[in-house]
Amino acid sequence: MKSSKLKTTEEFKNYNKKKLTSSGFLLIVTIVLFIVMYAIGMIVFSNKGFAKPQMFLNLFISNAGLIVTACGLTIVMIAGGIDISVGSVVALVCMACAYLMEKMGVSAYVAVLVGLLIGLAFGIVQGFLVSYLEIQPFIVTLAGMFFGRGMTAIISTEMISITNETFRKWANFQVKLPIGSVNKKGTLIPAYIYPTVIIAIIILILVSIMLKYTKFGRTLYAIGGNQQSAMMMGLNVKKTKFQAYILNGILAGIGGILFCLNSGAGFVEQAKGFEMDAISSSVIGGTLLSGGVGTAVGTLFGVLINGTISSLITTQGKLSSWWIRIAISLLLCFFIVLQSILGSAKKKK
Repeated sequence: MKSSKLKTTEEFKNYNKKKLTSSGFLLIVTIVLFIVMYAIGMIVFSNKGFAKPQMFLNLFISNAGLIVTACGLTIVMIAGGIDISVGSVVALVCMACAYLMEKMGVSAYVAVLVGLLIGLAFGIVQGFLVSYLEIQPFIVTLAGMFFGRGMTAIISTEMISITNETFRKWANFQVKLPIGSVNKKGTLIPAYIYPTVIIAIIILILVSIMLKYTKFGRTLYAIGGNQQSAMMMGLNVKKTKFQAYILNGILAGIGGILFCLNSGAGFVEQAKGFEMDAISSSVIGGTLLSGGVGTAVGTLFGVLINGTISSLITTQGKLSSWWIRIAISLLLCFFIVLQSILGSAKKKK
């Protein structure tokens, strides 16, 4: 029995090394693709300010909520799961925060706390159904998606603009940076970011450290790589999956708050398709749909690629906004095919 367990451990280590090699290659492809795309934008649209530092920082400002939400989804996907309810969670958090502050006169601090609790509740319920009752995660989170969107409409079918003074101060507070662009008068106009970007980067760093250096992170990779081997190694698969969904729910709640700070309102159609943006960012960033491979850094570059595509098409000005979805879907298909080719090559070896 002991020798059998040792053999399983060795097989898993060899398997994991192959997975890490694939992950490194996919991450390099993603980073190179982002650099090339952004460089093309700087050359083609240099007269429209694409080369200015603020244009690059706008990618982080516009996508701070997506960065956090995609990090949570990456955690779940590494463990072999999926969550298509995060867009509805973000919309529900935004609507709940807006309604509490504007219609009920609740303070911004309490509204933010409620937003976090909403994300936590989704994580606990969906995590329990997926991990302990072993219901397919797609079905569970599909139900969660419909429930979240329905609850958003129950709260209000009209758009609620947030005028809460404290919340607006948080949203409009600019952090000046020692870089920028020089105007025609020779004056330096400093670039800036918002607190949402700082929060997103801090969470990204914490998730990266957790995935790489903690036992919980290593267990996620083990479960996603080969669940049966992970069980034979004595890892608590159900508990780890449950914790992954809880963490994903909390990050979706935080992402919803950051999204709300950026939009300054709550409405039913908010964050529609947001879950697909998060999934595509994770996959483009090198996270395998089958599990076992993925990094938070790769997900960040996946988000930046999505943001760059959006910026390029918006700056061009003549193409329909639907081309953003078309371009992202083609890119997503490319990375899925690339993952499949790499997987087939590893099996043949």
